[in-house]
Formats: sequence, C-alpha cells, structure tokens
Amino acid sequence: MKDFQAFIRELKEKNDIVEVIGSYIPLERRGYNYWACCPFHHEKTPSFSVNAADGYYHCFGCGVSGDVIGFVKGYENVDFMQAVQILAARAHMEVPAYDDRSAEEAAAKKKKRDRLTSLMRDTARFYFSNLYSGRAEAHVAYLGKRGFSPSTVKKFGIGASLDFTSLPAFLLAQGYTAEECVESGACARTDDGRLIDAEGERLIIPIINHMDEVVAFGGRLLKQADRAKYKNTRETMLFNKSKTLYNINLVKKEKRAGGLASLIMVEGYMDAISLYEAGFHGVVASMGTSLTKEQARLAKRYTESIFISYDGDFAGQKANLRGLEILKQEGLKVRVVPMPEGMDPDDVVQKRGAEGYRACLEKAMPLIDFRLYAARGKYDLAKTEERRDYVQEALSIVREAESAAEREELLKRIAAETGISVGALQRDLEHAPPAPRQQAEEPVRPREDDADRARKAARFVLAACLLSKPYAAAFDLASVEFDDPAHRTVALYILSGRKAGSVRASGIFDLMPAEGELAEIFDLDYGDNLDSPAAEKYFADCVRTLRAKALSEKIAAARVRYADADEAEKRALLQEIALYTKQIKSLSGGKE
Repeated sequence: MKDFQAFIRELKEKNDIVEVIGSYIPLERRGYNYWACCPFHHEKTPSFSVNAADGYYHCFGCGVSGDVIGFVKGYENVDFMQAVQILAARAHMEVPAYDDRSAEEAAAKKKKRDRLTSLMRDTARFYFSNLYSGRAEAHVAYLGKRGFSPSTVKKFGIGASLDFTSLPAFLLAQGYTAEECVESGACARTDDGRLIDAEGERLIIPIINHMDEVVAFGGRLLKQADRAKYKNTRETMLFNKSKTLYNINLVKKEKRAGGLASLIMVEGYMDAISLYEAGFHGVVASMGTSLTKEQARLAKRYTESIFISYDGDFAGQKANLRGLEILKQEGLKVRVVPMPEGMDPDDVVQKRGAEGYRACLEKAMPLIDFRLYAARGKYDLAKTEERRDYVQEALSIVREAESAAEREELLKRIAAETGISVGALQRDLEHAPPAPRQQAEEPVRPREDDADRARKAARFVLAACLLSKPYAAAFDLASVEFDDPAHRTVALYILSGRKAGSVRASGIFDLMPAEGELAEIFDLDYGDNLDSPAAEKYFADCVRTLRAKALSEKIAAARVRYADADEAEKRALLQEIALYTKQIKSLSGGKE
C-alpha cells in the first residue's frame, strides 16, 4: 500500500501551483511571484501572491494562505479528500487508501464536525416547528409586534424554545448523544447533571455562517426574569463569535445575485432583521462584540464599501470609531451612520420606518467628520467655556485631516458652529495638540507592550527562516524560545526541514491552519519587509528581543522562588539573577 504522505508529496509535485491556480484565475508575473485579485474576497488591486518556488499562495489583503490543495479546497468549496481527488484526476494519479494516522485524526475531526453541524441544523428545524405549533403564542405575538413578516421569519429561520426539556429529548431521540448535545452548545448540563436546552424559553435566532451552516443560536427572553435578556450559544468547535458575522449567508446570496454595492454593519441581530424587513438586505451584525480583524476580512470578501450603524449613545459612538479604524486598516471604504441620540437602527425602523433609516444613511460621514460630530455633541456651545473646550478638541481632530482642502472645509464648519473666524481657527490650528486616538480604551501596560514586541519579533525571525532569507540561514533557531504554540510548530518544522536538507514553506500547511499566526508570518513577505537593507539588522534586533525576554522570565521565576528559599538557596538565586541580568545587558550592547 502506498504511503499516503508520500502520495501527497508526489501529488503536489505533479500539480504545479501556478498552473493550477492559473487555470482558475488570471495570474500576472511580477518579479519572482505571480499576482492576481484575490478570489476569496472582493478587491480591485491585486494582493493575492503565488510563490512558485516554494509552492504556496498568500493574500496580503484578507490573510488567506495555503498550498495547492488548500487553494482547490477553498475555491471549489470542498473538503481535503475531495480536493485531493480533483488534483489526482488532473495529474492522472490513483488515490491510495487514506490510512495515515494524522489523516485518521483529521477524518475523525471532520466526522465530529459533521455530526455537530447536523445536530445544529436539526435543532434549528425543531425550534422553527415550535413557532407555529400553536404553543408559542407569546413568540408569534412578539414577532408580529416587531413587524416581522412570515416570509422574513422563514428566511431567517426564527423559532421558539418552549421549555428546558423538550429539545434534549428530541435530540436524543434523533440518535445524538448527550455529549454531542453539550459539545454543540445547543444543550447544557445543570449542577446535578441534567441535560437542558441552553436557550430555554426564548425566541430563537439561528446564527448561520457563510457556508449556510447553523453554528449557533441567539435567544431573547420574552418575559421579565432574573436572567439576561439576550443570550448567545457559547463558543464551540463550530462557533467563534469573533470570526462570525450574522446574516453573512444571505449577504452572500445577494452578492451572487449582483445586488450588493455596500454593506451595513449593525451591532445586534434584531437590528439586522429589522433592516432586512425594511428592505435593506445588505446588512450584517457583529452581535455585540467589538469588531475584529477577522470580521473585517470576512466582510471584505463581499464589498469594499461599509456603513457602520451602531447605537446612537456615546458608547455606541466609541464603538463606531474603533470599528472604523479596524475596517480602514483592511482597506475598506467606510462611512459612519450617525443615529439619533438613544436610538439604534431597530428603533429608527420601528418608529420612523424605512424612510427614517434611509435619511440616517444619507447623513453617513467619513471618520474624521464623525469624530468632529461626536465631539460637538459633548459641549453646550452657548456656554463660553464649553465652546472654547470644543474648539480645542475640534482643532486637534482637524489637524489629522489628509489634505489642506479637507482641513479648510472642516474649519469652515467649526467657524459656522462657534462664530469664530476661519483665520483665527487656522492660526490656532498650527498650535493644536493631536487628538487622542480612539482605540486606546485603557492605558497600555508596559508588559503588554513587551509581549507585543516579542510576538512581532518572533514572527519576523520565523518568517525570515521559513522563507530562507540569506541572513537567517546560519542562525540556530533552537537557541531562542517561543511561547506561542503556533510559533513553536513553525520553529520545529524549520528545524526539521534544515536537518533534512531544505525548508519548503508550503509544507507548513500540512501541520497547521493557514490562518491566525501563520497568516501574520506570511504577511511579512510583502514588499521589502524581509529583503530591505535594514532587514538583517532588524532580524538581529528581533533575536535579541526574544533572548532578553527569555532571560527576564528566568529572573522573574528566580525571584518567585527566592521568597520561600533558605539562606543557601537565596545566595544561589541571587547569583542566578545577577548572571541573567549581566546577559541581558550584554545583549543590549553586544553583538550576535
């Protein structure tokens, strides 16, 4: 029987990654790599790079990476074995028995995921059947009060949980185990071990991912109780809140139908459903979580234009600003929808209708305009002192405008609001301090800075070694320590490859997901990050950072032991601390 891993290696060799990807999308050669607009997210400027020599692709826009099998999986929307079959047919190869141990583990994981996906789908159907069973009068009345039509209710799969016991009984009767019920997040256990509906006695909102899989549920209480009004399924194998956007499944359908020019991003799923009912179909919800890079990248697959429409209170405005910064960093064109004070999008639709919300959309503004708008709301300009405070904050914001024309326009607005001449504002602008950045909710602690610096250093060192940069070739990777498990996996792969005689970057995708830290490492292979004249020096600085961190941790550990040590041990520990301190000093002033 042919070794499966040997077969996979041969399969990759016979399927040139440039030829395979080029058969799906047009590629253009620039330098050593081939480039295209990414097929996994919407973009106009090519950021999808194919490295022919090392056999991998990476998008510097959305962060997706992989080898030739990974590309076929993603583009064809198939699983690993189906992608292997496609490539084997292309290369006229016969697929051997899939009996490798790691393959068995992957198959077992897929089987479990498939079981949980099936369970969640059956759970959604159970809830939906409850809604019109004649026993969910309160749920139906609530939906009617909200103005949700039967067609919208059906489209979103809204359902009802009537109690805490009927769902577990239903799932067990379908052949699912109690462990699967809990692992899926659909059920939970009480302190005495009983299986109960995790969303018991709530209106149920299925949360469906971009693959049309039910991955979680949102539940809303319909009566006063000492429990939270809203509750989401806990994070599971299927559900990661920070990587999910509510209603992305219907947005995907809108995109395919060609009717999606932009996205509206709201905070909660009720906001999303209300806007959809009112005719705004290109809407997603971040479900109350702070907007993440993963969510921004997911949105970017479908559009380049985003309207952020959160609550109209001050907390909501701060969330707008944070979210806007994240979306802008991902290259999206973003505008903020100013909401009436104390109202969210759902309130506006309920009280003012679709036209009322459309009026809000028409007032959407870029970040700097919205920051000025938010600042204006904090002051009573009829009071001299507050008017002066507003001018000071407003000028700090205007100072960050990207062009002189934009600054002039904003200054005219401030002049109209305050009665101060544009000339006086212009003179004061030259001396205004910069406005505080909105991302910093709390003072950043030095330890967090150090941890972030070490993480960036680890990424650079690993990227230079994985991509075989000349200045990293002689570096002993085993001489530094990596805290992050993903970093350790990459380091071990590089060390193993060097021992075998070569390091091929594409092989790392056999060991770990092509996302998260691995995507951050490949992101460094852009422009001249790894190839500039300063790269070698920065590499040495990163190595020193990692070594200094390891020594600092040894000092900290020695100090902890010192508290309970006897006199002899204390003397030895002091000598250790002195030695580590000396080594740190030599790093900062010494050479590699």
